Amino acid sequence: MGKIIAGQYLSLDGVTESGWTGLSPAISPMDPITAPYFNDAQVQQAVGELMAGNDAMLLGRTTYENLKGFFTSQSGPYFDAVNAMPKYVVSTTLESSDWNNTTVLSDNLVKEIAALKDRHRQIGIGGSGTLVRWLIAENLLDEMQLLVFPLILGGPGARFYAPDQTPATFTLTDCRALDCGVAALTYTRQEAN
Repeated sequence: MGKIIAGQYLSLDGVTESGWTGLSPAISPMDPITAPYFNDAQVQQAVGELMAGNDAMLLGRTTYENLKGFFTSQSGPYFDAVNAMPKYVVSTTLESSDWNNTTVLSDNLVKEIAALKDRHRQIGIGGSGTLVRWLIAENLLDEMQLLVFPLILGGPGARFYAPDQTPATFTLTDCRALDCGVAALTYTRQEAN
């Protein structure tokens, strides 16, 4: 059985808000406060290692809409691999997709996503905080790989963990301090007793 792994950038105070929302400061390669971390070679290597293991992607609608334009306008080995990879978008409002090899999931999501774990070895999620919180609540998320930036961003940006988040227990299975101060943390979901 495959696993679902969420890769997330976040600040010390849990901000995950992306720059495409127009908020600043934000966790974004375009934000002057956080851009140096995105452009760091070790951070890029950590992201590349996570993505290299994926044989499918799972996305929320907002992340899908923002990534689609970026990836389809680029070419090269990395972009070509993502564009060709099977992608699944969880949405109750999106009816179809014009991004190559993309399927919209909107019916019995627990059953559909559980079935994906039977079809794929590793399904990666980048961003999609609402989806990740839902997967945690439904006991479908197997692992989180967090890149924690050494910053307190404050402000109104969205936080990774919502106040009404369903409790879940994870075990720290890897921890690396990158030279730029980013902590690369891997947490694996503990089975319910």
